[in-house]
Amino acid sequence: MATHDDLIPKAPWRAIHVTDGDWDAADPALLGTMLTELHLIRAFEEKVLELAAQGLVHGPAHSSVGQEGGAVGSILPLRSSDHINGSHRGHHQFLAKSLVHLAPQMEPRATFGEPVRELMQKTLAEICGLAQGYCKGRGGSMHLRWLEAGNLGTNAIVGGGAPLAAGSAWAHRHAGTADVAVNYLGDGAVNIGSVLEAMNIAAAWKLPLCFFIENNAYAVSTHVDEVTAEPRLSSRGLAFGIPSWKVDGMNPLAVHLAMEEALAVMRSGDGPTIIEADCYRYFHQNGALPGSAFGYRSKEEEASWRARDPLEMVAAKMQQRQLTGEDEVAALRSRCLTLMDDVAAELLEKVDGKTRIIPALWPPAEFRDVGIRGDLSEFDGVRYEELESFAGAIVEDEKYIKTVADVMHRRMSQDPRIVIMGEDIHRLKGGTNGATRGLSTEFPGRVLGTPISENAFCGLAGGIAMDGRFLPVVELMYPDFLWVAADQIFNQIAKARHMFGGESDMPLVMRMKIAMGTGYGSQHSMDPAGIFATSVGWRVVAPSTPFDYVGLMNSALLCRDPVLVIEHVDLYNGKGPAPADDLDYFIPLGKAKVVRPGTAMTILTYSAMVAPTLAEVEASGFDAEVIDLRSLDRAGLDWETIEASVRKTNNILIVEQGSIGTSYGGMLADEAQRRLFDWLDQPIQRVHGGEASPSISKILETAACAGKDEIADGLRRVMRDQGRLIAAE
Repeated sequence: MATHDDLIPKAPWRAIHVTDGDWDAADPALLGTMLTELHLIRAFEEKVLELAAQGLVHGPAHSSVGQEGGAVGSILPLRSSDHINGSHRGHHQFLAKSLVHLAPQMEPRATFGEPVRELMQKTLAEICGLAQGYCKGRGGSMHLRWLEAGNLGTNAIVGGGAPLAAGSAWAHRHAGTADVAVNYLGDGAVNIGSVLEAMNIAAAWKLPLCFFIENNAYAVSTHVDEVTAEPRLSSRGLAFGIPSWKVDGMNPLAVHLAMEEALAVMRSGDGPTIIEADCYRYFHQNGALPGSAFGYRSKEEEASWRARDPLEMVAAKMQQRQLTGEDEVAALRSRCLTLMDDVAAELLEKVDGKTRIIPALWPPAEFRDVGIRGDLSEFDGVRYEELESFAGAIVEDEKYIKTVADVMHRRMSQDPRIVIMGEDIHRLKGGTNGATRGLSTEFPGRVLGTPISENAFCGLAGGIAMDGRFLPVVELMYPDFLWVAADQIFNQIAKARHMFGGESDMPLVMRMKIAMGTGYGSQHSMDPAGIFATSVGWRVVAPSTPFDYVGLMNSALLCRDPVLVIEHVDLYNGKGPAPADDLDYFIPLGKAKVVRPGTAMTILTYSAMVAPTLAEVEASGFDAEVIDLRSLDRAGLDWETIEASVRKTNNILIVEQGSIGTSYGGMLADEAQRRLFDWLDQPIQRVHGGEASPSISKILETAACAGKDEIADGLRRVMRDQGRLIAAE
């Protein structure tokens, strides 16, 4: 008969409770600060609900009334230099962290100073979408960021903040501090893949990150018991070896003690922690009505939770110790309400008996696109070079892939901020293609071989960028994997600068290789250019030669925006001109290059399609002008060079290799048609792959990708549709 051994989890999982003795031993100053912050946050949230009921909050008003105890209890032990981020329901955490930054100790009897008043006004203004808000009105209720106070940025994507917080935690550890990061998430987020991936990578790398789960038992109306077989959500820590606590989230002192224990683990270098705080939101998902009004919970249930109100609990415990009295608590409540009335009054006016936002406080419509990207002022004074004018020594037949590794080695030796990460990049003599050859030995601790968790490590890199102290470089092994990490790449990294007001730098470089022609099939062979170029916030470059790779990678690493560097397996083992020893020049972002002058047509292409296009033009005998676009994003297209060419040739042929479905050429053709219509003699022509993704079959893969035959056909079509004699025919 089989025998069994009970397996013991690697990390402890405990429930923590406080006793009357803990309340008696609590520092009076701590309790006073706790009570003051609880009342300030409650009054703030009630004012938000009041304004929302009047239609003065555009968008959601996710109230945290009832959940203040978890935020205040857990944040009071934190430093200003500790970072937090949260979810769409994050006002209480943002305010608690900001209050600790501004006034680590608050006296319940004292009046509120100007810094606290300004905090309340700027936060309320942001929630109302006004220009004086922390994010200039762009973030609203769900996107609040004030990095100086340690608020990394709240997040409207459920679970989306966990990988970003992991990046902040990595930055703290790599900087040699004992600071920590706290990711606040709800019960629903615990079942999101990005959260579980972040837990795994945080545990594997021993990051000082606390996953603080506010378990309020409901998504919108779905109860936690309906969606998971184990509703004690802190149990998730057992799977990853993360020490975990379960605590009454309505009891601020219990939460405080749990966080102090968790901080002892994290600050000592022993890795991440989980705290699950059972709490309750008094109102519906959004707005001022209770959940019972929508039928998914009972009034009796709501009353039972309200009887455990954290404000009343702290006040009662303080009164038992004669630290305060009913009149003082009432006076504190009154001062908080008055403060919020005064703050709101500065945003509002009455016209014809109706309250409205003061029109002058709205951000101007012209502010719409400001700050999507940076202004590139970081490039002032840099040395730009082109091959034709380069004065240094040139190796005429250098391998492209060697140049990829060489320039990264040079930059890492010069800039200690750079850290690179990706799957297997620290092994196999430089990853699967040799692009990081020698770097892990030369720069220990800065070449991170990651789990197969693209969402986690892309988001972790995003968090490092948001922190601002280090410069992450991410390698995605294949472009198709971007879909796995799409939330972090497009919802988080791409939107962060603009969403948080336009002034938050997001320095991050992502490398991807196009692998068409390698036989890896439909899920490893896409060209990412079209997806990234139509996703606002990314800059995109595609070097076609080793020389250009050096200059464009240097520019990508200097840029304070996220930059995608597109590589191609066909280029890796190819050879071309490269600098012999000068790896410090730049090529401007947004500067195309005419690689062959001509008059018959303008060919726009990039990456590995430049060389075969040049070859087919020479073979055809047509006098085509070929432009290597180099920069592909909407802001980086060099319309000056393109227009000058089209004014001469009056025809455009766009050449790309990949499928028409996610193609780059569609966006490019549309833009060119709008800008250059008066100079065109015929509709813009295109060369691209088929509709289907490339298949494993060599024959079908070849048929799916554009190659020399398709380029030759495109050249003939452009000439034929001009009505010009084709000598070759």
